[in-house]
Order: sequence, then structure tokens, then C-alpha cells
Amino acid sequence: MEAYKLWVRKNREFVHSLESLANGITWLLPERFSDSEIGPEAVYAFLGVVSAVNQHIIETTPSRIHPRGSGDSFPWSLCISMLKDVEAVVEVAAQHFAGEEGKWNFIAATEAVKALFRLAVFRDGGYRMLLQGGESVNVDKGPDVAGVPHGGVGNLGSPVGYHGPGYIPEYHGYIPRNLEGRAINALNRFGENAKMALDPEWLNRLRRTSESPELPVKKLTLSNIWSEKGLSGGLFVTGEALFILRPLIYVLFIRKYGIRSWTPWLISLAVDLTGMGVFSYATSQGSRSGDKFYQLSSSEKDELKRRKLIWALYIMRDPFFTKHTKNRLEKTDKYLSQVPFIGFLTAKLIELIEGAQTRYTYTSGS
Repeated sequence: MEAYKLWVRKNREFVHSLESLANGITWLLPERFSDSEIGPEAVYAFLGVVSAVNQHIIETTPSRIHPRGSGDSFPWSLCISMLKDVEAVVEVAAQHFAGEEGKWNFIAATEAVKALFRLAVFRDGGYRMLLQGGESVNVDKGPDVAGVPHGGVGNLGSPVGYHGPGYIPEYHGYIPRNLEGRAINALNRFGENAKMALDPEWLNRLRRTSESPELPVKKLTLSNIWSEKGLSGGLFVTGEALFILRPLIYVLFIRKYGIRSWTPWLISLAVDLTGMGVFSYATSQGSRSGDKFYQLSSSEKDELKRRKLIWALYIMRDPFFTKHTKNRLEKTDKYLSQVPFIGFLTAKLIELIEGAQTRYTYTSGS
């Protein structure tokens, strides 16, 4: 196993290219979306699990410098990735052995386990926003702008070394904005450089200090959040919890009312809208009240865009797909079928879309 880890870490680019090629080929396997064909899905799941394990090996390379907060006590992110890879096999096998109605019990159980894993990531990560559904670790990488703490509920105060609006961030810390302070800082840096050049022992001691592991960051608990931020903290946690639990809520209502009913579709949309509204209110409240509660980092802003983008899956979910989207696809296929090559590609694309639409795994947005 150690030899395999060493090979993966030395050939990262080759491994990623090989995984992408293999995953792309699986979409062209015959009977990929057959109700009774489990083999192609098992192959796709196996490649996905291998990719997740390889990525975990690369991210835990001993020589890599890990950011604060990335050293989780348990690899929840890896578990979520592996579970997402095998859930399609669970759905296909459940449909084959338990039938169309019975499969929803297994899908609900899978979503429940996934929700528990994500809640564990949310808790262990200091109640920061989940990235990619918990598959990526959200770590504190420093402020986006001068004097503004980076994202996370854990950033309730100023960063270490921050002295207020009269100072600006710099590689060696925070320095005064006035000319006198900046001149003194430049002289100090010059003195440090000269001392390191003349004293090798000082340089070695500084290098050992920089290479030493950082002290663990104290993680917040729900009681800390409530005592520090009150309603704002509770709203943030509620919004993120709704995002985590929405897929489970959706599948439970499908199990009760059926996939053709509008009730699960509307309830899922309502949970999404409510969660995003509560979350937006909690994160923007500081700009209205002057309370610096939560400043989104660039990765968290990208995550918000991703969450809004996957709302497009609502046009792929029944009954909306059957009543509206499918008719549009059929008209497009009929119109472009007369065009050489373009018609073939369009027909293949629509075939894949209609096949993926039959699987809850590919339309749940979880």
C-alpha cells in the first residue's frame, strides 16, 4: 500500500488524466441506463472510489504543507466522496431487486447516512460552510481584504496581529498606514535580513520555526455560537442545516407521495429557497448592523454560486421534466436530426439526459 501511495504522489498529473479518461469512457458503455444493468454502474462507481482514494492520498502527502483546519480527526470528506460514487449502484440494485417503489427505502437510507456525514463535517470544521457538499475541506486561508476576517463562524474576532483600521496587512504582519510606521517597519526588516545573512544559526532557527506545525485552532460549538452571536449564529447554522438535509427531505416525500407528485418537488424547492434566504440574511446582517459576523471568502462565494447553479436540476426532476422539459428536448431533437453529425451528437446528448433523469442519484443535487 505504501508503494502505491508513493507512486500516486509522484505521478499526480498522470493519475488525474487517466481517471478523467476512464470516467468519460464509462458514459459510452452500452446499457448505461438500463433498469436491469448493474455492471456499468458498478464500473463507474469503482473508478469513482479509486479517484477519491487517490485524491485523498495526494492531499495527505507528508511533505505537503497543510493549511489550518485541514487535519481532520476522521476523513469525513473521503467517506462522502466514496458514498456519492456508490449511491448510483445502490439505486440500480435496489430497483432491480426491490422494484420501483421499494428502491426509495434504500435511497432514503443512503441519503440519511450522507446527511450524517455532512453534519459531522460541519461540526468538526468549526461550523464553516460546506464546500462541494463536504467533499472539500473549508479552511481559514486568511482575510480576503485588509482587516476583514476570512469566512467561517469561527472568525468572530480580528486575526492575530491585526491592530485596527490604521494598519494594513503585509507579509511580515500588519504595519501602520502612516509614513513613519512604514519606515520603521522597513528598517526592522532590513535589520532582520542582515542578521540572518551574518548569523547562520539565526537563519536555521527561523527555518525550524516556520516548518513547525501550527497550533490547533479552537473549534466553536453551538453554545459558543449562540452566546457570541445569538440569533445571527443560529440563523447561519439553520441555513446550512437546511442545505444538508434538503436531499433527505426530498426523498422522504418522494417515498410517501411518489415521484410523479408535485408535493416533493415543491417542498424541496421551498426548503432550498428558505435555506438560501436564511443563510443570506445571516451573512449580510453584519453590513446592516455593523456587526462583523461572517465575511465570505472567495471559495465560499464560489460555493454559493454553485448551489444556485444546481437549482437548474429542478427542470430535470419529475413531474416538471415529464410535463415540460421532455417536450422541449423532443422538439430540439426533431429539428436538429436533419443536420449531419450535429443531429447525431444532439440525439446522443438527449439520450444521456433522458437516461440520467430516470436516476434520483443524478438529479437530487446532493
